[in-house]
Amino acid sequence: MEKELFSVALGIEEPVFIDEIVFDGPEGELHIHMNFRRGGRFSCSECGARDLPVYDTVEKAWRHLNFFQYKCYIHMRTPRTNCPKCGERLWTPPWSRQQSGFTMLFEAFVMALAKEMPISRIGELVGEQDTRIWRMVRFHVKRAYAKKNYAAVTQVACDETSSRKGHNYVTVFADLGSGEVMFVTEGKDSGTVKAFAEELPKHAAQPEQIKEVTIDMSPAFISGVTNYLPQAGITFDKFHVIQALNKAQDEVRRMEQKKNPLLKSSRYIWLKNPENLTEKQRKQLETLRYENLKTAKVYQMKLTFQDIYRTIREPEAAREAVKKWLSWAVRSRLEPVKIFAKTVKSHLSGILRYFTSRLTSGAIEGINSRIQEVKRRARGFRNINNFIAMIYLETAALDLELPT
Repeated sequence: MEKELFSVALGIEEPVFIDEIVFDGPEGELHIHMNFRRGGRFSCSECGARDLPVYDTVEKAWRHLNFFQYKCYIHMRTPRTNCPKCGERLWTPPWSRQQSGFTMLFEAFVMALAKEMPISRIGELVGEQDTRIWRMVRFHVKRAYAKKNYAAVTQVACDETSSRKGHNYVTVFADLGSGEVMFVTEGKDSGTVKAFAEELPKHAAQPEQIKEVTIDMSPAFISGVTNYLPQAGITFDKFHVIQALNKAQDEVRRMEQKKNPLLKSSRYIWLKNPENLTEKQRKQLETLRYENLKTAKVYQMKLTFQDIYRTIREPEAAREAVKKWLSWAVRSRLEPVKIFAKTVKSHLSGILRYFTSRLTSGAIEGINSRIQEVKRRARGFRNINNFIAMIYLETAALDLELPT
């Protein structure tokens, strides 16, 4: 009776049958031994040709889902076929995949856990080395990613992030239409864009179909997009532009703080917009703005620059507003602000393109938040390939095609 029950549960079909079930109490293991009928015929694991005679057999074992709290293993004298087209091939049982020591249900269980907990913790939970778990994760991610189709993608965002603080940067490309990650590669130079362009044909796409790209003002990304995505217009992400202005404002604050102690502990007040301040911060800001501070002047300049993004819709009107602001910045006699103004002038076309494309990197910023959560959950990665695999698993909407 138990053999029939396990046969149904495992989807066993003739000529394969369960020969023996052995429970090893002291070791806490259940062993299911398979066999096949004499004269049984099998299909080729490569081309699928049916009704092939058995050439010889190989003893194999697979780790299966636990039976209650006990480890479960499937054993089989696995047949090897001699296919007229493919030659000798080891038969792949329906409960497994080629070159794996785990059943597909076990792998499906592990992949579900991989989205929720560190791989090292999964290894402890299932009693397997985390190196074996990582190989499994990378295999399924690679297989699922290879099937992604990007034929309809025309707008992408690009940004870099690190796997550890200050180390091992990766560049992430995302589809602005779906908000899904399209490609991840090590580094943050122009070669990352080249790698992205070379990856597109593998997914039914071409570099020439990308019409819009939003990036920060990194010279490497600008060079990469110009050289390898020839039809793409560049929009410099407005959040990165404002971030550069915030940096200039903070430099002014730090210089002025040396002579004016009122500015101590006020950094985050100047970085926030008025509507985001707490009541205490709002009162402190009102007090500081009456002190005729250079920092307060830059703060007002920042709010004015932000208002250009917020309120102006027409590209030509935006051009005039930015030029007027640049004139104000040059007259400010504040070196960090003047440096920022030079940056704006040298990247003016990409900054103004926002008023035509209306594109931002908001989607990829959301993706980066999810990537940071992956990093926190894992508490570090042994190598960059594991990190990249987890980014795909978490953010690329992969169809793993695993049993449920």
